[in-house]
Amino acid sequence: MTKIGIIGAMASEVASLKDLMEMNVIIKKAGMNSYGGILYGKSVVVVQCGYGKVNAGICAQILVDLFEVTHIINTGVAGSLNPKLGIGDILISEKALQHDMDSSPLGFAPGQIPDIDVLAFPADRAMIEAAVTACKKANPDIHVLTGLVVTGDQFISNRATKDRLVSVFHGDCAEMEGAAVAQVAYLNNLPFVIIRAISDKADDSAGVMDFPTFEKQAAEHCAKMTAEFLRNFEPALSPTHAG
Repeated sequence: MTKIGIIGAMASEVASLKDLMEMNVIIKKAGMNSYGGILYGKSVVVVQCGYGKVNAGICAQILVDLFEVTHIINTGVAGSLNPKLGIGDILISEKALQHDMDSSPLGFAPGQIPDIDVLAFPADRAMIEAAVTACKKANPDIHVLTGLVVTGDQFISNRATKDRLVSVFHGDCAEMEGAAVAQVAYLNNLPFVIIRAISDKADDSAGVMDFPTFEKQAAEHCAKMTAEFLRNFEPALSPTHAG
């Protein structure tokens, strides 16, 4: 049976999806409330994971172990690293990596997790395509791109750090949870996709002006897009990784 886990970063985003659900179970584990039910004919579990990679990884594994989800969607906001992505635009993951993982003194590339066979975790091709289609239907005035999500336990708000993430990793957006969710999905052989609404430019203006102003708008865009995704997605149980 198909069951889709939806990990939201923002309370407002999770609340919007909960309002649309036919809810039949609420389970609290590791301080996180998971809401199970039916949304547009699909069995779903919606949960707000909180900030950072540890929270996101714990949340994803709970969805796997406790709820036996077959697919994972991670939504939220991010800072733009790509000049083609403006505030309010949407980035759909092709791959995700952890930019603050650095075992380079041991001979590994920056971002490479030792003993894992990929540098960047590939999202599911069918889910990527469905997410792009859903965004164009739900938010027709919003620009959508696919690309690389880079994740770390820091809010990127200065030009020097942004420039490093672009030059070293060629990232398209920066955030704090996606690659941890991707790692859990990859290790459990589950298809996933990350959806990020751009809330700031990941530079010196990010913490002061852009993020507080656009977070609510970004949450609304993500919730609308996720709902549209669920209306039309016909899942396959075998991951088809992006190249």
